[in-house]
Amino acid sequence: MLPASGGSRRSEDGRVSSLDEQIAKAANILRNGGLVALPTETVYGLGANAEDPVAVRRVFEVKRRPPTHPLIIHLGNPDQLSGWADRIPGAAHVLAESFWAGPLTLVLRRSVRVPDETIGGGPTVALRVPDHPVTLAVLNDFGGGIAAPSANPFKGVSPTSADHVRAGLGDAVDFVLDGGPCTVGVESTIVQLVDDAPTILRPGGVTKEDLEAVLGSKIDVESDSAIRVPGQHPSHYAPHARVRLARPEHLINEAETAHACGRRVGVLVPPPLHDVPITASVVVLVPASTTEYARQLYGLLRRLDEQGCELIVASLPEPDGLGLAIANRLSRAAGPR
Repeated sequence: MLPASGGSRRSEDGRVSSLDEQIAKAANILRNGGLVALPTETVYGLGANAEDPVAVRRVFEVKRRPPTHPLIIHLGNPDQLSGWADRIPGAAHVLAESFWAGPLTLVLRRSVRVPDETIGGGPTVALRVPDHPVTLAVLNDFGGGIAAPSANPFKGVSPTSADHVRAGLGDAVDFVLDGGPCTVGVESTIVQLVDDAPTILRPGGVTKEDLEAVLGSKIDVESDSAIRVPGQHPSHYAPHARVRLARPEHLINEAETAHACGRRVGVLVPPPLHDVPITASVVVLVPASTTEYARQLYGLLRRLDEQGCELIVASLPEPDGLGLAIANRLSRAAGPR
């Protein structure tokens, strides 16, 4: 069911059109080799026909993304899994049944259907079913798989609204389908099921604890895997400002010292420090809920950029629940550039 608020919208040419018309337009653009920015529950994706090598190459060009970095293919329903992957283990079916549609990506051995361009020439394919009614409607109309990395320049802050896409990619995208703000706010969890034991290659919107509960066993997080998947670059999800990590007890001193040196400093202040006076340039209070922090994280980083910050000082949350995904994104945002 499509959202009730999506009856009609103003399209990019200024014409008011129904959401159904915009969904049909997006599907038609994809069929004809174009690029469409699509909303998902995690972040907005830059979508292309996953079986069209020319369209896929254009995704890499628009994002300025190295062609060896594979793309996630989005499917309309779990029943399509066997058409895109080969030798699917039982654990993959269990996870798909439990978490699709949702923010979980499964890495499996590719089928012959998948072009080399879409997966960077590797032996595996990353697949998921997004939990967003608008994009599911596009997938249903289109009828195939949509390759869709985040709709932003490579290594930059991911977009969680249509305005973020327009600001980052401008008119390089043929159509931006506005589905409202993303509800999860961080990318999908990536689990590889190529080896005997499933492992997390990127923490995200499905927590480690939830995966373990469904699988009935512990699942490890691999920080360095031979399997290429999105989000592995040491510097990723990065705002224009430099990001510096500090332990919570050192956060205020780090920010005040940088501010005293004449730098415009933004501080992501976690709940235990909300009442501590800070004189740094821009102070942003982090939501107490990790769910809300994940939803707002990229918007907060963008806000600090917009305030002209040269440095952002932050501390990592506890690595449990969605805190693991937030810590991963902040750590990579603070990586070497």
